[in-house]
Amino acid sequence: MMEQVRIHCRNNGVMVSADMGATLEEVYPLTGLKMTHGPMLAHVNNKVEGMHFRVYNAKEVEFLDVTSPSGMRAYTRSLFFVLCKAVHDLYENPTVSIDIPVSNGYYVDLKLNHEVTEEDARRIKERMDEIIGKALPIHRYQTTTEEAIRMFNDMQTFSKVKLLKSTGRIFTTYYEIDGYKDYYYGALLTNTSQLYLYGLEKYYDGLLLRTPSLANPEVLGEMTRQDKMFGIFKEHHRWQDILGLRTIGDLNDVIERGYSPQLIQVSEALQEKKMACIADEITGRGGIRMVLIAGPSSSGKTTTCKRLSVQLAVNGVKPVPISLDDYFVSRDETPRDAKGDYDFEHLHALNLDLLNDQMNALFRGEEVELPHYNFQTGRSEWSGRRLTLHDDEILVVEGIHALNPELMAQVPQHQVFRVYASALTTLLLDKHNYIPTTDNRLLRRIIRDHKYRAVSAMETIRRWPSVRAGENRWIFPYQEYADAMFNTAMLFELAVIKRQAEPLLEQVPENVPEYAEAYRLLKFLRYIKPIPETQIPPTSLLREFLGGSSFVY
Repeated sequence: MMEQVRIHCRNNGVMVSADMGATLEEVYPLTGLKMTHGPMLAHVNNKVEGMHFRVYNAKEVEFLDVTSPSGMRAYTRSLFFVLCKAVHDLYENPTVSIDIPVSNGYYVDLKLNHEVTEEDARRIKERMDEIIGKALPIHRYQTTTEEAIRMFNDMQTFSKVKLLKSTGRIFTTYYEIDGYKDYYYGALLTNTSQLYLYGLEKYYDGLLLRTPSLANPEVLGEMTRQDKMFGIFKEHHRWQDILGLRTIGDLNDVIERGYSPQLIQVSEALQEKKMACIADEITGRGGIRMVLIAGPSSSGKTTTCKRLSVQLAVNGVKPVPISLDDYFVSRDETPRDAKGDYDFEHLHALNLDLLNDQMNALFRGEEVELPHYNFQTGRSEWSGRRLTLHDDEILVVEGIHALNPELMAQVPQHQVFRVYASALTTLLLDKHNYIPTTDNRLLRRIIRDHKYRAVSAMETIRRWPSVRAGENRWIFPYQEYADAMFNTAMLFELAVIKRQAEPLLEQVPENVPEYAEAYRLLKFLRYIKPIPETQIPPTSLLREFLGGSSFVY
């Protein structure tokens, strides 16, 4: 009889015995769990592992379905794999880049020997349906990195070759479906039949691949046009073409050859030029009395506000900062969330009537006394600060609700200019492995919370889902209301923040649930070669998180 190992299933508290060397796929039926859309993968001793993972000693296992962020990532990566196989089955020498998250899906930059058409989208989807319908196994293999490089070089997937050459690893894992091989930096599903729902359609000059909604996995995420967001991604791709930098392999190559100072200088210059263009647009319109700046957590809104203020001053306009925090209603009037706690992120946690009345008065040239919110007492007070808006001045207001039409509903809209700032990562690991934009912001927040708020990486990771829920409710639905978008992500950024982020992530203990996310981020950062923080100028937006900024916060 084969030796047995004990597995504790965290989902239902059941302890089961399994054959030594059994895969998680074989362990799952022993637990008695019934997941409608899962399991996609599992936390094994608080590390994310695919269902291919084999157990050789006692483990604690939590199986994850598609409604978990990790489960959805595995589902999405597997969908990317099937899409790439379908394209390579149908076309000669195609190029597929899984590019950017947009419109509740993923933009696929597809290069064929002709312009992508609706018929191409139909053919590819039909082939994907066939691959899924055949219930083909997704095999996982491990080989030497040297052999993997030879294999992908023969397949002419050179972005993978460049990435693998730069990792310095002895072994590499790759996956295979019916003879088609690919590399993914996270776990995949075990069978194509697990891909029960997706959408594919023509989108601009490529395709849009759609996935199930996290909130309701029975339906696709709602398709919303994000033309401005797509435009800002395309703009950054033009910047990347200027620098010859599209993947982490490219970035590592630049760093290894000692060109990181030039990369930083050009990247910073491109970002400052964009800021100057936004300032030119504001002053060129005429009649603008207020600039509203919004963005999600750790998007760099504060530095964006300060740098835009400098560029407005260059154009002969005096920026006057206003804090939305001072318009909080008193605590006993604050809306409460579903748990009964005060919801300070709710739009109506602000005194909208007072805000609109005072802004209109300022636009008319009248003097107002600004409020002040006392965070110790939880009361709104009068500050004693009196303000009159002169003809050569513009109010600059930063806050999470700045793009919400209800915030300034009573103010003449032609006098308001809205800016959306976010860290929209455009680098790819390789052409089939995109980098989630939220990872960039989470790493920024982990560093900032530790440095300025004495909050551990574990606590920041624990709070992150709540932060994301607030963004999904109050920020992301209003992105397209912006008059201008500003991408605060730097092309070299991950190589710089790596040095401060890694020691903080390593402090997350293995016996807490947050370890899984810390381990995932550490694993990702190890693909990237570091750049010394000393190469970053004091005006860089990254200094808001790293410290050493010449701006006063």
